[in-house]
Amino acid sequence: MELKKNVIENAELPVKGQSFLWDDELKGFGVRLTPTARTYIVQARVKGVTRRVTLGKHGVLALQEARKRALRELSKMSEGIDPIKEKKRAKAQSVTLEQVVEAYLKDRRNLKESSRADIFKHLDKSFSDWAKKPIISITRDKATKRFRELSDRSPAQANQGFRNLRALFNYAMGAYRDGDKPLIPENPVKAISDLKMWNHIKPRSGRIPTDKIGAAWNILQELRTAPTQTTVGRTLADAVTFLMLTGARWSEMAELTWNQVNLDEEYWTLPDPKNRTSITFPLSVAAIDMLKDRPSTKEFIFPARSKTGHITEVRSVLKKVSDATGNHVSAHDLRRTFRAIAGECGVDFWKTKLLMGHKISGDVTIQHYTETNDLRYLAKDIQAVSDWIVRQGAIAASDNVVQIPIKAKGNKR
Repeated sequence: MELKKNVIENAELPVKGQSFLWDDELKGFGVRLTPTARTYIVQARVKGVTRRVTLGKHGVLALQEARKRALRELSKMSEGIDPIKEKKRAKAQSVTLEQVVEAYLKDRRNLKESSRADIFKHLDKSFSDWAKKPIISITRDKATKRFRELSDRSPAQANQGFRNLRALFNYAMGAYRDGDKPLIPENPVKAISDLKMWNHIKPRSGRIPTDKIGAAWNILQELRTAPTQTTVGRTLADAVTFLMLTGARWSEMAELTWNQVNLDEEYWTLPDPKNRTSITFPLSVAAIDMLKDRPSTKEFIFPARSKTGHITEVRSVLKKVSDATGNHVSAHDLRRTFRAIAGECGVDFWKTKLLMGHKISGDVTIQHYTETNDLRYLAKDIQAVSDWIVRQGAIAASDNVVQIPIKAKGNKR
């Protein structure tokens, strides 16, 4: 039959399922009848596969307009254009950078919170004007221009932001495809590598000089025990003391909870450290004494009135440590200081790396035949580091004490 308005409107709707009215004038054009609606459709075979496209509901879409749309769709299908694939392609090509971030983070469930925070930081700042635009609109030229702009402000942040962007594009190239081909043919961040534009960031080497460690320890103990010290000030001083005695990363210390510590058995644990494997660390006597003095009424050992519930910075204490030692000291500098102290104590390098939570690769014996998760067998080594620090404090506090340097075995004294 020739589809006409009165024919469509007088057609009886099925009680359930669906039925069809087909137009004899325009082959493939029809109306799908369901219990609740009359809907214009077009249907044809594309490369041997039957494809059906919904044009719109009768009453919302006029019959003549539906015919025009049907003719356009049939014309494309006669040329071998698959409407289903085209719809998927159009949808994928409209995906924004913000949507890619959302999908990426959903699939990367084990990504650490700090990594997630970095991605959001750069989405909000470095790439804010790209966030709601299709990701395919970010070209090589745009990438190189933005990288130069960010590098002028902060070379390190430019590197970090574009490494995150590279990961997002790699994910999008795998997630949004046309059959066996990616809809995004090339990662635009590749231009940064092709042009050798990555910023060379000089590794940081800051630490407290060995001969100033005693002064640093003493100022921390003064801050911890001062009668006029506030609860907040005491917490910050304790936090820096913990960093100094353990070599822990900032986040590991700040997020440490009481259920991760066993003071009776003298250890603390990291259930999800940077290398993603749970580790148990020994505690020195000085660290245990400090922790025993802390109130245990909160979840976090070093709590604060913040969104996270734990401390987020210790600038005031580090400023006093910097003044006492004559060197600028950051939280991460205390990790390098721990490494230097371990060296002074003669602790083997591989043991020091384990105590600092580093993953050891390239050594078959250590990787496969050495306990790297429960480090309580290194209790003597962590105690040696602690004793050395305390002894330096005593030396710095007295003009009558002189340290005798420890010589390596076999050296003449």
